[in-house]
Amino acid sequence: MSLLNIGMSGLSASQTALVTTGNNIANVDTAGYSRQQTVQTTKASNQYGNVFIGSGTTLADVRRVYNAFLEAQLKTTTSLNSDAAAYQGQITPLDSLLSDSGTGLNGALTKFFASVQNVNAKPGDDASRQLLLSDAQALSNRFNSISNQLTEQSQNINGNLSNMVDQVNNLAATVAQLNKKIAEVSNAGGAPNDLLDARSETIRQLSTFTGTQVVENGSSLDIYLGSGQPLVMGNIVNTLEAVPDKNDPGRMGIQLNSGSSSMDLTSVLTGGEIGGLMRYRSTVLDPAMNELGRVALVVADQMNSVQASGIDMNGAFGSNLFTNINSATQVSQRSVASLNNSAGSGNFNIAIKDSGKLTTNDYKVTFTSGTDYTVQRLPDGTSMGAFNTATTPPPVIDGFSMTFANGTAAAGDSFKLTPTRDAAANIKTEMTDSKRLAIAAPLGAAIVPGGSGTLTIPASGQPSMTTKLDIYDAATTTIIQNGIKNSMPVKVVFGATSADGTSQAYQLLDAKGVQISNGTIKPGESNTLSLSVPLKDASGNPIMDSSVPPVQRTVTFDMSIAGAPSNGASINVSLSQPGSLDNRNGTVLAGLQTAKTVDTGSSSKGISLNDAYGKLVEGVGAKAAQGKLDSAATGAILDNAKTARDSLSGVDLDEETGNLVKFQQYYTASSQIIKAAQQIFSTLINSL
Repeated sequence: MSLLNIGMSGLSASQTALVTTGNNIANVDTAGYSRQQTVQTTKASNQYGNVFIGSGTTLADVRRVYNAFLEAQLKTTTSLNSDAAAYQGQITPLDSLLSDSGTGLNGALTKFFASVQNVNAKPGDDASRQLLLSDAQALSNRFNSISNQLTEQSQNINGNLSNMVDQVNNLAATVAQLNKKIAEVSNAGGAPNDLLDARSETIRQLSTFTGTQVVENGSSLDIYLGSGQPLVMGNIVNTLEAVPDKNDPGRMGIQLNSGSSSMDLTSVLTGGEIGGLMRYRSTVLDPAMNELGRVALVVADQMNSVQASGIDMNGAFGSNLFTNINSATQVSQRSVASLNNSAGSGNFNIAIKDSGKLTTNDYKVTFTSGTDYTVQRLPDGTSMGAFNTATTPPPVIDGFSMTFANGTAAAGDSFKLTPTRDAAANIKTEMTDSKRLAIAAPLGAAIVPGGSGTLTIPASGQPSMTTKLDIYDAATTTIIQNGIKNSMPVKVVFGATSADGTSQAYQLLDAKGVQISNGTIKPGESNTLSLSVPLKDASGNPIMDSSVPPVQRTVTFDMSIAGAPSNGASINVSLSQPGSLDNRNGTVLAGLQTAKTVDTGSSSKGISLNDAYGKLVEGVGAKAAQGKLDSAATGAILDNAKTARDSLSGVDLDEETGNLVKFQQYYTASSQIIKAAQQIFSTLINSL
């Protein structure tokens, strides 16, 4: 019977091998499946005298062909590739949006300044003025359009994070369930190959959403996130939740919920699609929104300021071309209170004081007491100083002031300041009447005919007002503008040349011939006169400022002359009249295209509007190119990791086909052993 038993053991082993091979072939396309092998050992030999004779084979195990290192490598590269792919998927359309002439800002800026030049060539042409207004509208609309798309992208990221967190939670729950089942089978002495494969594949899928650290704990695998926060421990699972960021509620953050406690993981989650989206948001999207907003603020601020210093076709000082960047609404929206603040903590009003000194950073304010607070520049945490809410005037940093209002703060309260983020969405073209475009300079000079000698006023020497108007102090600006109107004209009257011919006196007289000031020039040379005119109201009374004691307000201007005036020669300086064809203020407006008006507080001392936007496009483009390289590189690494894993654990149909033939022959041969044993047994029976 021993020969029969040997044949039966061979049949059993070969049949199991055939079933295992068939199972491998059936699961060739099953994700995460690890091919299986049968492991046979010899049965105990029987001793006959000094000889040991074998008694067949036995099935020792159906082994899962698996390598923990290759599986971990696949998980890690999956996380890296998903991160890079998610990042590239977001930055590529942004790069196209900003760099395309049809959707970016460069085309609109260029067209606007071309229209300014056109108006300067024909200051009185209504069609040219209307075209300039239309192009101003197109420029503000382009700012709005780009900002809307960036905002939509931010909102989409918020939605994607919420969806991905739900998927992470489902996968984590599956891992915990598999841990429990595997432990039950393992404790009973079994080898749950399919369950182990399912768990490995679930963890790999989890890695597409976020980076994980997997730690073996007996028959279970524990999963940790970020800097060691537990997601799965044995059959216990914690959950992730997408919630408004406590420091910036407009952005979704990620927190880990464990029982009744929660932990913010927004700053520590890396890898996977979640990590890629948050990396893109913090390093590309938010800086891009801030840079675009900064350019919008400089455009509105500088152009409105130029307008206020010019005279329109109606003979009035110019009004705003774009909306006031320090409107009550915008000032109140540049600070976001933390969700953890005390009740009634109020908020900051952020007013732009110098648009040229604005940066693309956000800022964090933290109160150390009810009135004292510190300011940090984000994201590097640079300290900007310590301040007090009672400080007057309010402190100014990086071109903006901070005024605490509408509440009472407590120690620990914090606020996020975003001076430029929403500016591109808020800019609007306010002017609707093209006659209100202030193309003419406010003051003009003309030589009084008769006996002026060789006195000339170069084209570049016309009066240039040096008094700067604060367009965000409307009351004071109006007072000064009206004062200029009431205090003009004035006259410069030249006296006799000195005996040695090296100097010549002049007087500045008001409209009544009363001397305001005097000075000297060098006759025969180019001279610049810096003149100051005291301001009067409509009744002729001095306009006083608010200082203590009050001082009469003045307006100052520079004027250049050439030649040698005769004794008694004079120059009238007067306010530009309605319908003036002067274009000097329009020239200043056109000069903003190349003037260094952005980032004037940096070591570079400023860049132009076009250069600032070009810097944004270049920065995003460089990051997009790097993102493409990273995606390609991690994709190649992932392919290699898959190949390495599949070369060991994957099903090779050619190999399995060969095994199928081998085990069929094995089965046939085993049956022949049984047949031989049967024939021997029959021969013995028949011989009796």
